[in-house]
Amino acid sequence: MPTDPSEARPPEDSSAGPPDSQSRLDVLRVATFLLDGAGRIVFWSPIAEDLFGWGWAEAVGRPIKDFTTTGHTIAPPGEARSWNDTLWLRHRDGHPIRLDMRAALLEKGSGDSYLVANVVEADKALAIEQDLATLDGLFTASPLGIAVFDTDLRYTRVNEALSRLHGAPAGDLIGRTVLDVLPKPMSEEIHRLQQEVLRSGRSVIDLVTASPDGDGAQSVSFGRLTDHAGRAVGVSCTVMDITERREALDKIERARQRLVLLNDVGRALGDLLDVRRICSALTHALVPRLGDYASVELLIAVARGEEPPPIEELSQVTMVQFGLAASRSSTALDTLNREGKDTDYPSESLFGTVLTTGTPHLAETQGEVLAGADERDPRVAAARELGLHSMLTLPLRARGRVLGLLVVSRAERRAPFDHEDLALTMELGARAGISLDNARLYGREREAALMLQRSLLPQSLPVLPGVRVSHRYVPSRSGAEIGGDWFDVIPLAGGRMAFVIGDATGHGLRAAATMGQLRTAVRTLAGLDLAPADLLRRLNDLGQDVAQPPDSPVMATCVYAVYDPSTRICTLAKAGHLPPVLAVEDATTGRWTAQPLELPSGAPLGVDGVAFEERMIEVAEGAVLVLYTDGLIETRHEDIAVGVGRLCDVLAGALGEDGSLEDVCDTVVGTLHPSAAERESDDIALLAVRLSRLPEDRVTAWSFPAERQVVHRTRRVVRETLREWGLTAVAEEAELLVGELVTNAVLHATGPIQMRMVLGASLLVEVTDPVPDPPDERTPSLDDENGRGLVLVAAGSHRWGTRREPAGKTVWFELSLPD
Repeated sequence: MPTDPSEARPPEDSSAGPPDSQSRLDVLRVATFLLDGAGRIVFWSPIAEDLFGWGWAEAVGRPIKDFTTTGHTIAPPGEARSWNDTLWLRHRDGHPIRLDMRAALLEKGSGDSYLVANVVEADKALAIEQDLATLDGLFTASPLGIAVFDTDLRYTRVNEALSRLHGAPAGDLIGRTVLDVLPKPMSEEIHRLQQEVLRSGRSVIDLVTASPDGDGAQSVSFGRLTDHAGRAVGVSCTVMDITERREALDKIERARQRLVLLNDVGRALGDLLDVRRICSALTHALVPRLGDYASVELLIAVARGEEPPPIEELSQVTMVQFGLAASRSSTALDTLNREGKDTDYPSESLFGTVLTTGTPHLAETQGEVLAGADERDPRVAAARELGLHSMLTLPLRARGRVLGLLVVSRAERRAPFDHEDLALTMELGARAGISLDNARLYGREREAALMLQRSLLPQSLPVLPGVRVSHRYVPSRSGAEIGGDWFDVIPLAGGRMAFVIGDATGHGLRAAATMGQLRTAVRTLAGLDLAPADLLRRLNDLGQDVAQPPDSPVMATCVYAVYDPSTRICTLAKAGHLPPVLAVEDATTGRWTAQPLELPSGAPLGVDGVAFEERMIEVAEGAVLVLYTDGLIETRHEDIAVGVGRLCDVLAGALGEDGSLEDVCDTVVGTLHPSAAERESDDIALLAVRLSRLPEDRVTAWSFPAERQVVHRTRRVVRETLREWGLTAVAEEAELLVGELVTNAVLHATGPIQMRMVLGASLLVEVTDPVPDPPDERTPSLDDENGRGLVLVAAGSHRWGTRREPAGKTVWFELSLPD
């Protein structure tokens, strides 16, 4: 065993362990050397070798002053036995190293003395000292709660802020885990997270939890602590009280939700013009976002579309409930449901008071909700069963009038309403009141326009031989103004009849008035027995007089068809309207097919300089002609041809079921006009006509030469025909009038004279000659021997008239049939 320190050199690998093992002492390397009394180095630790670059053999035996930058040895200050100092030693490569040194004198029993010095790099020691000071400052000065846990997840250090957050002194926390400190199940979840952080090294940042007392909120973060070798040595934790921040965020979020609710309610009510739908949209927008139950109570007058009465006249309040919405259904709710029913409230009741004073009411407890209610009222028991404990009751106002009440309730565990909720609901009520009043005013105007339109449409259709007619008129839904659709069936001379359908552009009262004027004009022109194309031309010329205002030309579409049941000839013309559809039954298979008629399109009425053309077709026995307006088939996203094709398919299918025309109309409208909003924005007019031919024994015709003696022959054939038809009662009058018309024709015509008799709803007699000029009706003087024929015809017939033919003219008269 050596007795000299210089012989005590450690083994070469004494400072090294296993290749990958490192000690916590390696964080701050402490080099040790030993000097004898002469200042020579007698011991040089391995760390000194690493720190200064000088090996054992190069350092031991040499004076320490050979290594100092000043060339001085190390000596104690005064009589000190140990001291601290700053030392500068030179590295083997020449650069100086500043060291913090702690030195001490050692003496042996023999009187020899030694100096042992432990040195560390001053910069690293200062950095560690600063780190420790920072950590201490953080623990003491930080407002955040800070804790350090060991690998067993026990508290090893906590600051005062964490102690306050936990409500326990630091001494009660050290050595314990969160399982011992925090309540369950919060402690179990946090302990699980700590284990995961310690195992994986993945930090948990800003985990929001309830505070231990449950009255606030905290943000907790965890991170794994490792040494310089990367080994886990524990878990750090920071806790921040975010109760105030959460409260502020909650207020911001509530304000945002209120704005969203206001926006959603405004959007839901914005395009509605029906009182019931507005009430339903309002309450369903509020439940469950604002309350659990909501309803609208409207004054009975408002519900009927009338003016709301002045408040001072409301001694007894009668209201109707609309739009009840609930977050859940129950039998108790059925008791409170009075949808569409009238309910009387005394003026001193809660509802009556809010209505008459206009002051909203906030009930924050169940006692306030049921205050003043009759305990025998089953609605009281229902309210208790539902757990209603808070209620808002506020008036719905518009333009200085109260229209009704909005009632919103909360139940069970939901927080009661506060004054912020009241302010929000008042804003919602103000918007809803305006919407309701607009809907009421619109409904009144729409009802007036609808009444005007219906009064201008045919109140009944004539029953005519050879045709069966059915029709449907469906006004647009209440959210849209009425349109200018119309139809008509007009009896014409000779047992013929005219079918007309049209659509005036625009909506509302103006469209209805325009429609009425056009229908009147058509009926007037039809009385002139004009051809369809000629009638549309004259109707177009009248557009300037019909236009409202005059400088805005009338725009309308129209189809005009004339059918003669004695010949099964139908003549049609249209002005920009959709094509009529003709359905025909196959005599062999019994199947029905329907297709649109190809007609010259013609421009809409109101367009100048466009000619109208007509088409003449012979229809099959029992064929069905359908006229309609665009509201029946038009959709927003389809071509109009698709809708026409769909109508043909539905019509053929409906006729194949062997139903009446009434059933066919119901099927067509019900199939093509569902309740979808995109198909409810326009009126619908539908006219279906089954076309047949008069029996052959009711139509007879003759041709005579233009000779005077034919007058007696025409009278004879008239008399004989009427005797066969059993109409001898009108034979004398018919002979007289026929004689006058034939006499006029013989006097002016050079070609053959045609005569036709038709027995239908009346007796028709027609006389046709090749002279195109119509007869001139005039009042003869007492001295005139001629010109009295037409006067006799006008006086003796039910009605008479003339019409142009392709070659000549026809003069006709009708006689009423005897009872």
